Amino acid sequence: MNNTEIERKFLVRSEEFKLQAVSSYEIIQGYLCKEAGKTIRIRIRDTRAFLTIKSSRLREGLAKFEWEKEIDIADAKELMHLCLPGEIHKTRYIVPAPPYEGTERCWEVDVFHGRLEGLILAEIELGNEDEPFVRPEWLGEEVTGQAQYYNANM
Repeated sequence: MNNTEIERKFLVRSEEFKLQAVSSYEIIQGYLCKEAGKTIRIRIRDTRAFLTIKSSRLREGLAKFEWEKEIDIADAKELMHLCLPGEIHKTRYIVPAPPYEGTERCWEVDVFHGRLEGLILAEIELGNEDEPFVRPEWLGEEVTGQAQYYNANM
């Protein structure tokens, strides 16, 4: 079992990514725990729900420990009542990344709603920290590692 997540995060300059998106879905998420180095999150994605634990304490560099399990949607809705203030609402677009040296990746582009309206972030998960990738034209400044752009801090 490999519970490692390596991702790079960027601001988005334009909504051109929507023309390249192959799918999208709505996300509502809240946090049961937000501490330095670890989070416990409840996420409802359309009609499915997930419990996720993330920690930077067990990995070095960009890599993070991530454990995620699907849970019953009724349970997730109930657990959302226990979450800390600051529920997040967003639409996630899946945009295929141009293949690079045989690797196939997708951009996950989040368009935030409500109190975070106007914020658009793109993430790409990589196989290792040094894996190269093609930057699309709509991609802006890299914000990987900037705590204010972690969902748990928003």
